[in-house]
Amino acid sequence: MADADPQAEAPEVTDADQPVKKPGGKPTMAVKVYAPFQVYFEGEAYSFSAINETGPFDILPKHHNFLCMLVPCDVKIKPVEGDEKIIKIHRALMHVKADRVVVFVDV
Repeated sequence: MADADPQAEAPEVTDADQPVKKPGGKPTMAVKVYAPFQVYFEGEAYSFSAINETGPFDILPKHHNFLCMLVPCDVKIKPVEGDEKIIKIHRALMHVKADRVVVFVDV
């Protein structure tokens, strides 16, 4: 019987596993908020805030996968470039996966 290696190998970390970092060093995520006939926002952002049935929440880079329905609220996005974006929504479906936030408005 072969002896097991006493030192377990650490999992390999690739660049794909890390959030995108801008020159300022802060991690970012891709955000897209759109309806069937209009794109409200598409770009890199530092944070995303909204409200679902359980209450207000924030999404930051490296957030776990997440899927929910948003209730009527003001979605707040802090983009890498420019001022904070506020988008008033009536209802929406939000999906978060691998540093990408996608919001389908008016579904």
